[in-house]
Amino acid sequence: MEIIKKYVEGNKNRFLMELFEILRIPSISADKKYSNDVLQTAHLVKAHLDKIGIQNTELCETKGFPIVYGEKIIDESLPTILIYGHYDVQPPDPLDLWESDPFEPEIRNEKIYARGACDDKGQFFMHLKAVELMLKNNMLSCNVKFMIEGEEEVGSENLEPFVKNNKEKLKADIILISDTGIIANDTPSITTGLRGLSYLEVELTGPNRDLHSGLYGGAVANPINILTKMIASLHDEKNRITIPNFYDDVEIISTEERIEMAKAPFNLDQYRQELDISEVYGEDGYSTMERNSIRPTLDVNGIWGGYIGEGAKTVIASKAFAKISMRLVPNQQSEKITKLFSDHFKKIAPNCVKVKVTPHHGGEAYVSPTDNIGYNAAKLAMNDSFGKMPIPVRTGGSIPIVALFEKELGLKSILMGFGLDSDAIHSPNEHYGVFNFLKGIETIPLFFKYFNDLQSEKKIK
Repeated sequence: MEIIKKYVEGNKNRFLMELFEILRIPSISADKKYSNDVLQTAHLVKAHLDKIGIQNTELCETKGFPIVYGEKIIDESLPTILIYGHYDVQPPDPLDLWESDPFEPEIRNEKIYARGACDDKGQFFMHLKAVELMLKNNMLSCNVKFMIEGEEEVGSENLEPFVKNNKEKLKADIILISDTGIIANDTPSITTGLRGLSYLEVELTGPNRDLHSGLYGGAVANPINILTKMIASLHDEKNRITIPNFYDDVEIISTEERIEMAKAPFNLDQYRQELDISEVYGEDGYSTMERNSIRPTLDVNGIWGGYIGEGAKTVIASKAFAKISMRLVPNQQSEKITKLFSDHFKKIAPNCVKVKVTPHHGGEAYVSPTDNIGYNAAKLAMNDSFGKMPIPVRTGGSIPIVALFEKELGLKSILMGFGLDSDAIHSPNEHYGVFNFLKGIETIPLFFKYFNDLQSEKKIK
């Protein structure tokens, strides 16, 4: 541990400057005008793998952005750890709410502010630096493979065929992912559950053109008014989702397990204060921590139509749009939920508008066991680096490809992230603590050590 700490401290500034170089590139996969930037980031990630001594590096072409692959096989008899991450980022909008340029990283109050600082550039880069550390100090105790993709923020559509067609290349004993977080810097945790996702866009069309609201108002349906009514109807007075059969497959968590989950530290007053809200909100009968982890949700992520420019323009819009996401829990299937939503939304639309529903992407929920070697290695590694045993927690986020990995590769994924809920991922002023970045680099080599040790013990038994 002393060697690890000394190396991290001695190279801290270089690590940060190298991360900043990656953070400066606006690798926004959702917007085609940034395609060259996404590709530039892929090339830079490959260059960093080459620089630290990773072998057989390549940009694996897909129908979208390439997957960066590399490996270091030191001994075929040793276990192999497959590291997954993503180099694409969310759009930074709204730009006027950023306190600094989202693609010009800076450190304020010991936090790195930039789009992608936590999700996921800062977190996958920890693994590159941790492997560098192990190679430089002759500490690499497992074989390692990297698979860093560029389309996670748009649904990883091209990762599935890549995984299916490259099972031998991706052969490993465990997958290690840092795209999640911990409860607090003094309360480490390991994510053991992720929600699934169904993401789609709806479009309502009324008249064949925008109309003067004085001449036509009251006589022709306004698609924006209709859309807001339809969306409002998707929840009842108890904040339950009203789509028929939506809850049919929802996993029922036992009272005993809910009691155990409630033992994780959570301060409701601090939660409200951080978000500047006077009260929390959600499905009746569940706590805040249950609502954002073990229960499904439906949220409008964007809504628009008509005139939204400066000043006034009195029109009835021809069209209205919304982007809607549903977070799903174990046993719910994203394709089934997408169809349930689409059928219901079309059914509740009045005849005065036409409805179009366009699915974008989705994925399944994932629950990781806490009794396997990978989890135990993560637990011991975090205990060494934080000086405290981590708590297993389920989180509300989604990494749709984790369930795919298990299905196609037969591998469990260990979700050992180091971010915080307060890091504002997907929001203006995203940031990542310098402490968290460096703590990740310290912890990952310990995971390798313990994973190898526990695998060896298993062979002996």
